[in-house]
Amino acid sequence: MVENTRARARARTQHRVLVNGLRVAVAVLLLGSWQITTDLGWVDPFFYGKPSGIAAQLWTWVTEGTAQGPLWQQVATTLQEAALGFLIGVALGIVFGVALGRIRLLADVFAPYIKALNAMPRVVLGSIFIITIGYGIWSKVALAVVLVFFVVFFNAFQGVREVDRVLIANARILGASERQLSSHVIFPSALSWILASLHTSFGFALVGAVVGEYLGAIHGIGLMIATAQATFNPNGVFGAMLLLAAVAISAEFFMTWLEDRLVRWRPNTITDVSI
Repeated sequence: MVENTRARARARTQHRVLVNGLRVAVAVLLLGSWQITTDLGWVDPFFYGKPSGIAAQLWTWVTEGTAQGPLWQQVATTLQEAALGFLIGVALGIVFGVALGRIRLLADVFAPYIKALNAMPRVVLGSIFIITIGYGIWSKVALAVVLVFFVVFFNAFQGVREVDRVLIANARILGASERQLSSHVIFPSALSWILASLHTSFGFALVGAVVGEYLGAIHGIGLMIATAQATFNPNGVFGAMLLLAAVAISAEFFMTWLEDRLVRWRPNTITDVSI
């Protein structure tokens, strides 16, 4: 038994090393091909930039700042807008999703309105928020909230509807009140659905923040992208995109960590080594 455990541990370690090595190799291959083709003139760096130019642009931003101010201020502004929009959107999505999932009358009344709002291209609301709220962070937060809300809402709603009816009936037989039923049976059962939505909803929060900044802002990564575009600086555009990717990946790691802590009770369904 001990030898089997050690063998599985070695296999997991070897697999992890192999996967990380291949990931690095793919990145090196892509970036190297990009750099070589631009140096040889096969790809025009004026339009597509090049890795060395992106690295130089990032270094300039770090050491000298951006046209809008210090780099940390731009990243912090976008992160603040996305985080606030994410938290507010998640809270509203959970509350309304659970409420409409539990109360059939509310679901029947608000269903057409929810469907109509969901069908609307919500990004266009950014212009309305800029006009009504202004160029500050709250217009971007509002757009991020709208984008996050529907992702979490539909997952929470479906999660509540998918709760095992036999489990609910047994809890009622044992004397559980409606409050106890919601807090101890329904919400924990729907938690996996809700947590699954968090992995994508923070990305939507970033989209809302960046699009709002692109439409009109004083600080932020979206404004950096708009400025780089206006000055025909593809290295600046790709550099800002790289910053956004770093923020999104960091958030994904945090979401995974949070999910592992909140649903420890959930049995593992996959025993093989996964990504």
